Amino acid sequence: MEIKGWVVRWVLNGVALLLTAGIIGGIEVHGFLAALFAALVLGIVNAIVRPIIILLTLPINLITLGLFTLVVNGFMLKITSIVVNGFDVHGFWAATIGAILLSIFSSILNALVID
Repeated sequence: MEIKGWVVRWVLNGVALLLTAGIIGGIEVHGFLAALFAALVLGIVNAIVRPIIILLTLPINLITLGLFTLVVNGFMLKITSIVVNGFDVHGFWAATIGAILLSIFSSILNALVID
Protein backbone atom coordinates (compact mmCIF):
# COMPACT_ATOMS: atom_id res chain seq x y z
CA MET A 1 0.00 0.00 0.00
CA GLU A 2 1.37 3.37 -0.93
CA ILE A 3 1.59 6.42 1.34
CA LYS A 4 -1.45 8.10 -0.24
CA GLY A 5 -3.65 5.07 0.51
CA TRP A 6 -2.36 4.95 4.08
CA VAL A 7 -3.17 8.63 4.62
CA VAL A 8 -6.65 8.23 3.13
CA ARG A 9 -7.35 5.28 5.45
CA TRP A 10 -6.02 7.25 8.43
CA VAL A 11 -8.36 10.16 7.64
CA LEU A 12 -11.29 7.78 7.13
CA ASN A 13 -10.59 6.17 10.51
CA GLY A 14 -10.64 9.66 12.02
CA VAL A 15 -14.04 10.22 10.39
CA ALA A 16 -15.18 6.83 11.76
CA LEU A 17 -14.17 7.99 15.25
CA LEU A 18 -16.20 11.17 14.82
CA LEU A 19 -19.22 9.16 13.65
CA THR A 20 -18.88 6.81 16.61
CA ALA A 21 -18.62 9.72 19.04
CA GLY A 22 -21.73 11.24 17.50
CA ILE A 23 -23.74 8.10 18.24
CA ILE A 24 -22.30 6.88 21.55
CA GLY A 25 -22.93 9.34 24.37
CA GLY A 26 -19.96 8.18 26.44
CA ILE A 27 -17.40 8.95 23.73
CA GLU A 28 -16.31 12.53 23.10
CA VAL A 29 -14.01 13.84 20.38
CA HIS A 30 -13.05 17.51 20.56
CA GLY A 31 -12.31 18.34 16.94
CA PHE A 32 -11.11 16.61 13.81
CA LEU A 33 -7.44 16.97 14.76
CA ALA A 34 -8.09 15.06 17.99
CA ALA A 35 -9.90 12.39 15.95
CA LEU A 36 -6.93 12.06 13.59
CA PHE A 37 -4.47 11.77 16.45
CA ALA A 38 -6.73 9.27 18.23
CA ALA A 39 -6.98 7.20 15.03
CA LEU A 40 -3.18 7.17 14.78
CA VAL A 41 -2.70 6.19 18.43
CA LEU A 42 -5.46 3.56 18.20
CA GLY A 43 -3.70 2.02 15.21
CA ILE A 44 -0.42 1.88 17.12
CA VAL A 45 -2.11 0.46 20.24
CA ASN A 46 -3.90 -2.16 18.13
CA ALA A 47 -0.64 -3.13 16.44
CA ILE A 48 1.49 -3.38 19.59
CA VAL A 49 -0.62 -3.82 22.74
CA ARG A 50 -3.66 -5.72 21.40
CA PRO A 51 -1.80 -8.89 20.31
CA ILE A 52 -0.21 -9.17 23.75
CA ILE A 53 -3.57 -8.72 25.51
CA ILE A 54 -5.24 -11.21 23.15
CA LEU A 55 -2.54 -13.76 23.95
CA LEU A 56 -2.83 -13.18 27.72
CA THR A 57 -6.63 -13.49 27.60
CA LEU A 58 -6.65 -16.53 25.33
CA PRO A 59 -8.19 -18.90 27.94
CA ILE A 60 -11.16 -16.61 28.63
CA ASN A 61 -11.45 -15.90 24.93
CA LEU A 62 -11.72 -19.63 24.23
CA ILE A 63 -14.32 -20.07 26.97
CA THR A 64 -16.42 -17.19 25.60
CA LEU A 65 -15.95 -18.39 22.01
CA GLY A 66 -14.15 -15.18 21.06
CA LEU A 67 -16.69 -12.75 22.49
CA PHE A 68 -14.14 -11.48 25.03
CA THR A 69 -12.33 -9.91 22.07
CA LEU A 70 -15.06 -7.26 22.07
CA VAL A 71 -14.04 -6.34 25.62
CA VAL A 72 -10.37 -6.24 24.59
CA ASN A 73 -11.25 -3.92 21.69
CA GLY A 74 -13.10 -1.64 24.11
CA PHE A 75 -10.05 -1.67 26.35
CA MET A 76 -7.87 -0.57 23.42
CA LEU A 77 -10.26 2.33 22.84
CA LYS A 78 -10.04 3.26 26.53
CA ILE A 79 -6.21 3.13 26.44
CA THR A 80 -6.31 5.48 23.46
CA SER A 81 -8.52 7.91 25.36
CA ILE A 82 -6.02 7.96 28.22
CA VAL A 83 -3.18 8.85 25.86
CA VAL A 84 -4.94 11.37 23.58
CA ASN A 85 -6.10 14.77 24.83
CA GLY A 86 -9.43 15.72 23.30
CA PHE A 87 -10.62 12.12 23.01
CA ASP A 88 -12.54 10.77 25.99
CA VAL A 89 -14.24 7.45 26.61
CA HIS A 90 -16.43 7.26 29.71
CA GLY A 91 -17.31 3.80 30.97
CA PHE A 92 -17.05 0.15 30.04
CA TRP A 93 -20.17 -0.04 27.87
CA ALA A 94 -19.33 3.11 25.94
CA ALA A 95 -15.89 1.67 25.18
CA THR A 96 -17.17 -1.76 24.19
CA ILE A 97 -20.12 -0.61 22.08
CA GLY A 98 -17.98 2.20 20.66
CA ALA A 99 -15.34 -0.30 19.59
CA ILE A 100 -17.99 -2.37 17.81
CA LEU A 101 -19.43 0.66 16.01
CA LEU A 102 -15.96 1.97 15.18
CA SER A 103 -15.09 -1.36 13.63
CA ILE A 104 -18.24 -1.31 11.50
CA PHE A 105 -17.73 2.30 10.36
CA SER A 106 -14.04 1.77 9.64
CA SER A 107 -14.76 -1.36 7.62
CA ILE A 108 -17.39 0.37 5.52
CA LEU A 109 -15.30 3.50 4.92
CA ASN A 110 -12.10 1.57 4.19
CA ALA A 111 -13.96 -0.63 1.72
CA LEU A 112 -14.50 2.51 -0.35
CA VAL A 113 -10.74 2.96 -0.81
CA ILE A 114 -9.34 1.34 -3.92
CA ASP A 115 -5.72 0.20 -3.58
